[in-house]
Order: sequence, then structure tokens, then C-alpha cells
Amino acid sequence: MRTTTLSAGDIIEARCTRCRDILNHRIVAMVGEKVVRVECNTCGGVHNYYPPPSAKSASSPRQASPRTGATARATSTGTRSVKKDPVEAEQEEWSALRPAMQVERALAYDLNGRFTANTLLNHPAFGLGIVKQVIPPNKMQVLFEDGIKLLRCQA
Repeated sequence: MRTTTLSAGDIIEARCTRCRDILNHRIVAMVGEKVVRVECNTCGGVHNYYPPPSAKSASSPRQASPRTGATARATSTGTRSVKKDPVEAEQEEWSALRPAMQVERALAYDLNGRFTANTLLNHPAFGLGIVKQVIPPNKMQVLFEDGIKLLRCQA
């Protein structure tokens, strides 16, 4: 096996900061035996030398969650928690709010109606819903049994 010493002008693989990839670079400057600056042969950018990343070790594998199939990366303190599905969260919120809703007090939905947050309304297609947020100038988020919908209103 033959080892060669690197010198200015030689071609070396490096991580390009502009191209964001491992590409061939020409050595521009060295300090002793250490490569300091390189020039990308693809884009011509001159930057500090960033060696290509070494092969990843198998010490921190990704683990699949048996319940959701999502992956969580192993950390020194354990595994990261898997975020709850937004649809599931909306259904849980609906289930928690439903018993306290007074259906007879629900306002009929109207495109030109004025609604405020936490107002109970009855939509002809989506059914019973509660206004979560009014978004000026003319929209609101409403939580229905099917999930959150964006509806038109007067702010």
C-alpha cells in the first residue's frame, strides 16, 4: 500500500458549503500536514476544508414504535417521545368538550354572521361545532366532530 502526502493543488474529497454535497475539491492552503482551505471543482467556491463525514456507527439505531410505526431516535436519556397525531388530538378534544355543549343554545352558521371564540354553532353540512379561533378579516377555525375546518365569517 502506497501512502502519498497531500500538498496544495491536489484533489481531495470534501463537503462543499455551497453545493451541500461531498464533491472533489482542489487544496488551496495547508498548515503543516493539515488541509485548511479548498476550492470546489463543481461550483468554484473557496471555503474551509470540511472532511466528508465518517461512516455512522450502529450505536444509536432508530427504533420503530410498535403502536404507530413512527421512528424515534435513541438518545443518552432514552428515546424521544412520538408526537400525537393531530387528527387524534382533535378527536380527543371534541370528546372532552361534547358533554358540556348545550345543543339548544347553538347559533345557526351564516356566511355573514359574527362569531367569537368558544361560540357553539350548528353548520348545515358539518353539524355541531365550536369556534376555536377567529382569524381577521373574515375567517374562523371551527372544531367539528370530523376535525377542524376553516370557515368564512365576519370578524
